[in-house]
Amino acid sequence: MHLLPFAWLVLGCVFCFCQAAPTNDDDFVTYSEFQVWKITTRSNEENKLVLQMIRHYGFEAWKDSDAISAPIGVLISPLFLEEMKLKLAATNISYEVEISDLQTAINDENASVNVSAITTKLAHKMDWTSYHRLDDIYGYLKYLADTYPKLVRLIDIGTSYEDRPLYVVRISNSSSPDTQPAVWIDAGIHAREWISPAVATYILHQLVEEPTNVGLLLNVDWYIMPIMNPDGYEYTHMKNRLWRKTRSKTSSKKCRGVDANRNFGYQWGGAGSSRDPCAIKFRGANAFSEPETLATSNFITEKSKQIKLYLTLHSFGQVFLLPWGHSVTYPSDYDEMKSLAKNATSKFKRYKYRVGNLAAVLYRASGNSADWAKSIGIDYSYTVELPAKDFLLPASRILPVSQDFFPALEVFAAKVATLKVTYSFPA
Repeated sequence: MHLLPFAWLVLGCVFCFCQAAPTNDDDFVTYSEFQVWKITTRSNEENKLVLQMIRHYGFEAWKDSDAISAPIGVLISPLFLEEMKLKLAATNISYEVEISDLQTAINDENASVNVSAITTKLAHKMDWTSYHRLDDIYGYLKYLADTYPKLVRLIDIGTSYEDRPLYVVRISNSSSPDTQPAVWIDAGIHAREWISPAVATYILHQLVEEPTNVGLLLNVDWYIMPIMNPDGYEYTHMKNRLWRKTRSKTSSKKCRGVDANRNFGYQWGGAGSSRDPCAIKFRGANAFSEPETLATSNFITEKSKQIKLYLTLHSFGQVFLLPWGHSVTYPSDYDEMKSLAKNATSKFKRYKYRVGNLAAVLYRASGNSADWAKSIGIDYSYTVELPAKDFLLPASRILPVSQDFFPALEVFAAKVATLKVTYSFPA
């Protein structure tokens, strides 16, 4: 096994500090000349070595896995590009540059914001040819509730750390809503994964405004939360495109935010999460420490007898992930869950998805929302990693990704419609 020279270890520590402690939290963060590399290992020793470097020195892995064959994506500071080239060459580990200038890729991602919606539609500004700010998204939710009051209810379930509302949209054509089996979909738990709220709002549009999809509302209610982390989402538009966490204050004066997908109360604090407030996967001071995760979990728990399928949208990777994520273990009904997911993914024509256990396919992730949903008795629980390239996806691909994904919901709705809602009442 090749060992890294000590000089790289020191530089790694410097890089970690620079990433964790910007001089001013209100400064605009630029990624000019930053690169994203895909590092390929050939042995278990090399794989462990690269992952150890990333964890120990605070490099951000954009795509990592415990599997030897899976390439590891790493964000590289321009300060250390030449040094990294030399050290990888010294250890005979190969790599390729996926993004040569990250800021250029960011600038190109949402380059042509559609102004036609602003000038031609008074009711809302929403479209799926550009990524929208929170006000546009929330404006669209209110438009749907106002325009289709018999079908749509906008539910305010709480407020974020920075006092933004947390909205869930209920879609039901039943004369007795809340009594039918339901599908839950959330998105935007990780702020920088812009494609997930875009797909969630596209799903809303199709379910509510497209008459040909009325069959998906037969005997099924839908609860959709397009943005679980509104503070972080706005921060990615205003200050730092690659911000992941919430925006709450922590015990560290220099580091803010919690990884909301490590903050749920099942196996909280285990493998794949961090106790370090400056870490990208910081779990929080305790389970449900964040107002966003607490409000969401309270609402889902209240509806847990009704919600039969939980779907949380992320990016990137093109995988359907099943519990458990805290360890490579499997629920007793894993095969049934996997069969349904495979049926759903068979509907995809443009993008191909893998299906498997989260911890086995990717990595361990204790305290994630899908594990928690499964733990409280929701029958089917999935994490979906949508297509993207290193968290960035040009706005021109929002519609192709959304259109390709939507038919999977037909499979899920058909299954959920066969399930019964049972309530227990005190004697």
